[in-house]
Amino acid sequence: MVTLKLSCVVLRDTEYVARSGWSKWREDPSVSLFREYLRLKTVHPEPDYDAALTFLSRMSVELGLPMKKVEVCSGRVVAIITWTGTNPALKSILLNSHTDVVPVYPDCWKHDPFAAVKDVDGNIYGRGAQDMKCVTIQYIEAIRRLKAAGKTFARTIHMMFVPDEEVGGHKGMESFIKHPEFQKLNVGFALDEGLANPTEDFTVFYGERNPWWVTIRCPGSPGHGSRFVENTAAEKLRRVINSFLDFREKEKHRLDMSECFTLGDVTTVNMTMVNGGVAYNVVPAEMDVSFDLRIPPTVNLQVCFEEQIEAWCKEAGEDVSYNFAQKFMHQNTTSTEDSDPWWRAFSSTCKAMSMTLKKEIFPAATDSRFIRAVGLPAIGFSPMNLTPILLHDHNEFLNEQVFLRGIDVYERLVPVLACMPPLTIEG
Repeated sequence: MVTLKLSCVVLRDTEYVARSGWSKWREDPSVSLFREYLRLKTVHPEPDYDAALTFLSRMSVELGLPMKKVEVCSGRVVAIITWTGTNPALKSILLNSHTDVVPVYPDCWKHDPFAAVKDVDGNIYGRGAQDMKCVTIQYIEAIRRLKAAGKTFARTIHMMFVPDEEVGGHKGMESFIKHPEFQKLNVGFALDEGLANPTEDFTVFYGERNPWWVTIRCPGSPGHGSRFVENTAAEKLRRVINSFLDFREKEKHRLDMSECFTLGDVTTVNMTMVNGGVAYNVVPAEMDVSFDLRIPPTVNLQVCFEEQIEAWCKEAGEDVSYNFAQKFMHQNTTSTEDSDPWWRAFSSTCKAMSMTLKKEIFPAATDSRFIRAVGLPAIGFSPMNLTPILLHDHNEFLNEQVFLRGIDVYERLVPVLACMPPLTIEG
């Protein structure tokens, strides 16, 4: 009888629950929403975008804010939830996130990657936990809090949710950035995804390396596998591979020897595919090799790098040629000088929260590159410190306390950005 009576008291008295430690059984609603979103299988090669749009439509209703859906390519919809400012003529704030996630190897995960399991330490496992469904929900929950508090801001705030970022963004942000609906957003400053940081610091990204995906075609003399055939495709292929991988070693050495460089400051080269041949005893008439290159914005792409590829092809042998599957040429970066009003607003707010910022060039590619390419400032930022970098890795997770702190961060950041006084170009 005593136990039953105590249980009734505990269930009714929230304050007592918290004091007695029973609160560990009560999950924060924002965490529950995050886990719900993680369970949506927006995973390539067949992401369930309809499920994501249904979820976001519900968020729009809950927030009391309109959502616009723009189909930029067949089956590829950009969703925008808008909180109109008191002075819509001012440039808007864009909070961007992508809805898709990369594939998984389920056998390599300790939990189902789409079950959003939370362990006893509060670590939430799921594909997209870091990249970047956490940020999507942090945006939504920060806006929910601000609206509930009755806040209003001069500048309009757009939360934008785009597809296909994980496969290059060609049917997502790259297409939408050219769409008339993007122009109507009147964007002045954008926030997009960043990376976790295993230290106390928070990493912010002001630029990105350019992704170049290149295939080198090596034609050669065919023949019987029993002969010393001259001028073979394989011989040319070997020279090409040696040239690229020798350069790779030099860049790796630069990174290893410099205390100032991060991965975003050097060019990475990785051989990713080799094709050619029809049978063991037939010397092929053609072979090709593909490379993934990530080039910093400090490198002269046309004069230095493409000319280098041309030289390697010429050195490899007659008729060796190349073509690009992807060749991003824009090298715009966002100012991180204290004189820049957007950066000053962002960094000073972080400093006021005792956050130490570490500025870097993003080592991979995000949708921010398309935003910067049209001359708009964009900062890559995911507020995840004391967290291992696990994007695209097995057992991707985010701790619930880190996740909740991220909501607090956006709750402080968004008002400062949305209350930015009119800039000279707006006056």
